[in-house]
Amino acid sequence: MTSISHRPSGAEPQEFAIREAALADLPVMMAHRRAMWEAMKLGDAALLERLAEPTAAWTRRKLQAGEYRAWLMVDRDGRPVAGAGLLLQETCPGPRNPSGRAGCVMNVYTAPELRGRGLARRLMETILAWCRGNGYPTVTLHASDAGRPLYESLGFKPTNEMRLRPGEGEGEGR
Repeated sequence: MTSISHRPSGAEPQEFAIREAALADLPVMMAHRRAMWEAMKLGDAALLERLAEPTAAWTRRKLQAGEYRAWLMVDRDGRPVAGAGLLLQETCPGPRNPSGRAGCVMNVYTAPELRGRGLARRLMETILAWCRGNGYPTVTLHASDAGRPLYESLGFKPTNEMRLRPGEGEGEGR
């Protein structure tokens, strides 16, 4: 477990630690994911409620198959206050990634009262170190406007990826 200290101005030191999430943490991961969507204003309450079970089922399957890993930042009392995940993917080998192994960062979330204090950065550094140590030479993510400066500071660059959702306002790229 990695630990860091944080001292909000005028407060006693508060220590945070990073631990890898387990299947038992699924409710916390789902609460973080929903709060992330809400903060990004993606979907109304009814849609997010409909997505709850299929999202939990998908995450459970991926965790059990070893295709998804997640890390939680916990406070001194063990309360998860931030988290991030990594979907492990296999793509077609190519000149930029001869192994075909790639990771997709997902579900980066920090409790609102602790944002801007480096917790997401520490989680991202943990994920990137894991990728380097486990042979995942390519890491992608979809950045929110709020997260983009962090990801750029870690070296992430825009790519040539394009998107189309056939039948949903073709040409809008949403």
